[in-house]
Formats: sequence, C-alpha cells, structure tokens
Amino acid sequence: MMPGAAPIPTTTPNSDDEVTGMSEWNAMTYEGKPTILRVVREQAEQMFALAEQPDAWEAPTACESWQVRDVIGHLVDTTEGYFRAFEVARSGATAENAYGLLGMHERAGDQARAFRHLSQQEMMARVRADLDKMMGILEPLTEQEWTTMIVPHFYMGPVPAFIYAAGQLMDYGVHTWDIRQGSGKAHAIPAEAADLLVPFMFIIWQSTIRPDADRTPLSIGVSVTTGPNAGTTRITVNEQGMSYEAGAVDDLPAVLEFDPGSLVLTAFGRVNGGTARGDQAVADHFLNLFYRI
Repeated sequence: MMPGAAPIPTTTPNSDDEVTGMSEWNAMTYEGKPTILRVVREQAEQMFALAEQPDAWEAPTACESWQVRDVIGHLVDTTEGYFRAFEVARSGATAENAYGLLGMHERAGDQARAFRHLSQQEMMARVRADLDKMMGILEPLTEQEWTTMIVPHFYMGPVPAFIYAAGQLMDYGVHTWDIRQGSGKAHAIPAEAADLLVPFMFIIWQSTIRPDADRTPLSIGVSVTTGPNAGTTRITVNEQGMSYEAGAVDDLPAVLEFDPGSLVLTAFGRVNGGTARGDQAVADHFLNLFYRI
C-alpha cells in the first residue's frame, strides 16, 4: 500500500451484491474470480491479435513514446514481476519497500523499452507463456487466498491477491485500448473489461493524488450510470487523502457522471471524460488532483 492510502476494500463501492445478484462482477470477491479471469484471457487474446500483425510491432500507441512492442514488453516486465511477488508472499520473505505510483510511468517505460532488442516472435511467445503462468497462479487460489492473501506489489506495496487479477485486466484492457488508439481508427473499450474495472478506479484515484495537490477539503459524488457496477459513490478529499463509500449523492455540491468506459479512461488519464453536474469549480478541483499513469 502506498504511504497514506486507505486500506483497499474487499467490496465494490458501487453496489450491494446481495441486492443486485451481481457478485460475479465484483472481482474483489471470490464469486467474481471466474469472471475476471475469463475477461483477462479474452482481452489478452485481443491484444495478441493486434500485436502479432506483421506491420504492428513498431506502430505508435496512445502511450507517449511507446510502440506496440513496448506494450508487450511492459506486459512481460509486469507479469514476471508478479511471479516474484507471489514467491515472496508464499515464502514469508520480507518484501522491499514499494516503489510508489508517482514514478511508475517513467520506470515502466524504461523497463518496457529494454526488450526492444528481442524479436516480435520471441516476445509474443514470451508474453503468451507469461499469461499462462499467471493464470496458473490465480486460478487455483482459494476463497480465503483470493481476499486475504497479502502479496507485495512492486509499486503499491502489500495488497490482496485479487489486485493482481485486476492488474492484469488493467494492463490487457487499457493497453489494448492504447494500441487501437494509436491506429487512428474510432474504437471503444469493451464493456466487460470496463464493468469489472469500475470499483478499482476509486483505488487508482486514491493512490494517485499529486504530492503538491491542493487538498482543501471537498466532497463530491460519482455516478456510474450503466453496467453491473452502476451506482453512486460519495468521495471526500482532505489532508489525509481520499476516502469513499457507497451512498446517495443528491446532497453533494457536485456529481460526476460516467459510463464504465469513460470512468476507466478518465481515471487512467487517457481522456477527460464524464459529465459534471452542480458546482463546476468543485468538479474541476477534484479532477485535477491526480497525476496520470
């Protein structure tokens, strides 16, 4: 966990699973495990199909200075880091201090480009093997391990095991969007990937407040308008950081409305999306608190 961040919740902030019957879409619970692992594989296959094209390897992406080959390098670097993290967790060894998300963009780019000397064929074989190995780690996790096994994340520090499934979906889902964006063609993020990522975007915001951000206390609502994780969330920001909980937002000075895809792409800094209702200054203040990853 990053210094000053609140504990990662084990329930989605946007819905009541017992009421909606949508627990299979809440990957913070064991019931959601089969769904997220299925969608990770589907998103990975979409990425692989794009990256394997003969003319794709050095094509640009939405990530500054990243070509398609660098996205694949990033997946290899990240996933192989996950292997080491689970080895540390299972051995009981002491993990190194977390690197933090603030420098992640620069370091991840350097690590990704370090694979440029390897061929497209070598890297595609490696990333496919890494995916299979990662699924072989996540699929056997028990209900207890999914939510309570603590694994040291290189950037975020100690996190529950389910965060690694979310990390794989973020990488394969968002970076596939990045590859498509680089092509210059119109496109959209797939619904199932965006739906599953909705609850994790509040953690992304919570963990990416700029060190120099103006943390004058504010309250704001977020409304996710569609999908199985639709609902309203109350957010508070102050000197201690950001906290959030499910709840009505009608009494708040501003509410940001998002469909799932717009929330994901906004939280990752890919687009400036959403609809602001109420006090525009409060909405703008909130949206400018974060650095982009």
